[in-house]
Amino acid sequence: MTNNKILRIIPIGGLGEVGKNMTLYEYGNNILIVDAGIMFPENDMLGIDYIIPDFENYLKDKRDRVRGIIFTHGHEDHIGAVQHLLEMVDAPIYATRLTQGLLEVKLNRHGMSGKADLRRVNAGEQIQIGPFKVDFFHVCHSIPDGVGLGIETPAGLVVHTSDYKFDHTPVDNWPTDYAKLAEFAQRGVMALLADSTNATDPGWTPSERTIDSGLDQVFEAAKGRILVATFASLISRMQQVVNAAERHGRKIAFAGRSMVDNMNMARELGYVDFPERLVISIEKSLSMPDNQVVIMATGSQGEPRSIMGRLANGTNRLFDVRKGDTIVLSSHPIPGNEEPVYRTINQLFRRGADVVYESIAPVHVSGHASQEEIKLLLHLVRPKYLIPIHGELRMLKQHARLAKEVGVPEENICVVENGQIIEFVNGELRLAERIPGDYIFVDGSGVGVVDRSIVRERETLGQDGIMVVNLAVDESSGQLRSDPEILTRGFILPEELDPMLDDLKKQLRKTVQASDGNLENQVLRAVKSFLYQETKRNPFIFVNIKSN
Repeated sequence: MTNNKILRIIPIGGLGEVGKNMTLYEYGNNILIVDAGIMFPENDMLGIDYIIPDFENYLKDKRDRVRGIIFTHGHEDHIGAVQHLLEMVDAPIYATRLTQGLLEVKLNRHGMSGKADLRRVNAGEQIQIGPFKVDFFHVCHSIPDGVGLGIETPAGLVVHTSDYKFDHTPVDNWPTDYAKLAEFAQRGVMALLADSTNATDPGWTPSERTIDSGLDQVFEAAKGRILVATFASLISRMQQVVNAAERHGRKIAFAGRSMVDNMNMARELGYVDFPERLVISIEKSLSMPDNQVVIMATGSQGEPRSIMGRLANGTNRLFDVRKGDTIVLSSHPIPGNEEPVYRTINQLFRRGADVVYESIAPVHVSGHASQEEIKLLLHLVRPKYLIPIHGELRMLKQHARLAKEVGVPEENICVVENGQIIEFVNGELRLAERIPGDYIFVDGSGVGVVDRSIVRERETLGQDGIMVVNLAVDESSGQLRSDPEILTRGFILPEELDPMLDDLKKQLRKTVQASDGNLENQVLRAVKSFLYQETKRNPFIFVNIKSN
């Protein structure tokens, strides 16, 4: 049933990129938030820990309108920014049992235990959140307890899949709820917002169960320790690795605070089930024969501060890589993150390990729908409008092409990126204003204290180094009182710089003599021009002028 009130959909993150997924649904003076995740920094974002959505820009004057926050599943790209969001928004959080457990672990780690109003929901339930009547339906993904949403609004029904795949043999024996998707179609779906991560991959995504045979092959071949790296939130993978350890007569230790915390929580809630005798401490594993040990740790994306990242760099405190270790990276590189992953693999090889990863052995499968599953979803739901979400622009565009192939009219497919507000009036889609939104960098304990200009400065420093020019100027005459002092770090070798110094100092003297009062900028331009002409490089230049 529609009326002339407007439903607004505001994509804050995840459209035009992989990660930091966050979508707002706004009807009247009511806002429903779906997910708030993080994204890994790109290779040139030096010193950045992670990136969060720019939700403050839109919500700062509307925080009192937020009626609820839904988290669809427990991966970091969907829950990772929860502590930052709760610093601004006070609203109940709805999540399934495992997702709630992962949220509690994260909030406890940030000293926010008890500050969140966590409300458990189950797949198959329907709840009212302000004017939004939300159906939670189960979806297969690479983590248990994932849900998609059927959001019934006075303007029409919207289906928000979040991350999903159609796995007919999932490890938890709980397939995606096809019946609910078909029921939505019977009710009439105004708009479908669906995952696009694997829209460029043909065919069907393999079942999680295929990993079992891949792990068996690795365990049979390994003569020494086996180290398995994956996301700390990949709960079902923990169970599969423990099962493989038991089949091959090994004990398992978990390394890394997030991995240990999530494992303990998942065991307590019953999402993993393995005998107590199989699990040992990391300290005990180091004294056992190598061929009896499995260590499961974080760092499958090459994160420098993770266990695997520190092992690759030789900086892990508790233990190091041993010659003969077999290291399994049970994950797929996040798009844009391939370089640090492959650099980590190379470093582990250099340290004497045998590294097994997705492209050479079946030790990981994606949790996202490939092309044939995307087409099946469209046939099941039969939406009037499609809005591809979760993916880089190339993925969103390919999702749109697939929709056209199965008969969705081109004018009913809306490919947008973060910040482009979509409105539905009387069941018809139109584009509204676009809100500004940028990466919000988290650097240590600082949130938003580093912006793109600082990141660019860090990149310049890393690529071309720095030059410091110290000038002592007589205040009365405006002339130099002493020879210019020039210092460099990370620029060029001293023997290459020395022949240029006399000419550079001459240029500085001329610039000071000809100055019309804006000396610092004039010196900066002169030095930049001189250095680029001589070296074709652009170091970061700092000019320090002392006048007396």
